[in-house]
Amino acid sequence: MEQIAEVPGGKGGNTAVAAARLLGQNRAAIFGALGNDAIAAEQIRIFEQEGVIITGLKRTKDHRSGQAFIAVDQFGENKIYTHFGANTTVTPADLDDRTRRELVSQATVITIMDPPLETAVKLAEMAKERSKQVAFDPGVKSEMGLDALQPVLKNTDFLISNESEIRHLTGTEEPARAAEILRKNNPMLMVVTKLGARGSIEFSSKRQVYCEPLDLHTLGMTVTNTVGCGDAFLGAFSAALSEGLSDLEALRWGSCAAGLKATKPETRGSPKREILVKYVDQVKVRDQSS
Repeated sequence: MEQIAEVPGGKGGNTAVAAARLLGQNRAAIFGALGNDAIAAEQIRIFEQEGVIITGLKRTKDHRSGQAFIAVDQFGENKIYTHFGANTTVTPADLDDRTRRELVSQATVITIMDPPLETAVKLAEMAKERSKQVAFDPGVKSEMGLDALQPVLKNTDFLISNESEIRHLTGTEEPARAAEILRKNNPMLMVVTKLGARGSIEFSSKRQVYCEPLDLHTLGMTVTNTVGCGDAFLGAFSAALSEGLSDLEALRWGSCAAGLKATKPETRGSPKREILVKYVDQVKVRDQSS
């Protein structure tokens, strides 16, 4: 082991910051929970600096703020071990808070990651009742299996997962078959699989689309750290949808943001809008429908 670093992180925090850097001040909000500790103080300071709306955050004295422990190898690849901490205290009742209900009503896109399952179910229901687009990245909750997540998926527009999560949910590594299984109870679900350095692929009721990765080598860039790339993808994808762009443009934004993040050592190395716009045209999307 060459070095140890302590940096701000968390899927929700990373995704909110990634979206805020593309949308601008006070256009991305975060729901979740923090403890009453130094980690919470630092997270709040950064969120305010980045322009993330924090009125949806819950504070608790009974649990420490969540942490993740990440090992990064010499190739920039990583393994992550997560302790959710205070985030396990976010309940469906918390969503009845007036401020959080107003945030849902004001949003264009609701992006759900891995709160307690019953909270995710209610948030998806609230979003669909208000005709919001819902993106769901189940993360480690994919290990619960497809049946357990169906109450969320029935109100989801975009399922965004990596290959191992898709395998947990469907039992297959074949993308088209996995999408067929996932869309069985929600035919309108769009299934986006993040393929890491190989790009991403989306299956919908109408087509199969492949999105290339940003070609870092051609641009003279080098992979430094892949931690947070998936969060950068999710934040940029959600930001594009909130701007009224198509799902294909959202794929391009996501792929470009993830690629640019990989060149940065920090976990929250997602790009600002002027940088993403500079490179996003390098990302190509191909319709692979037969």
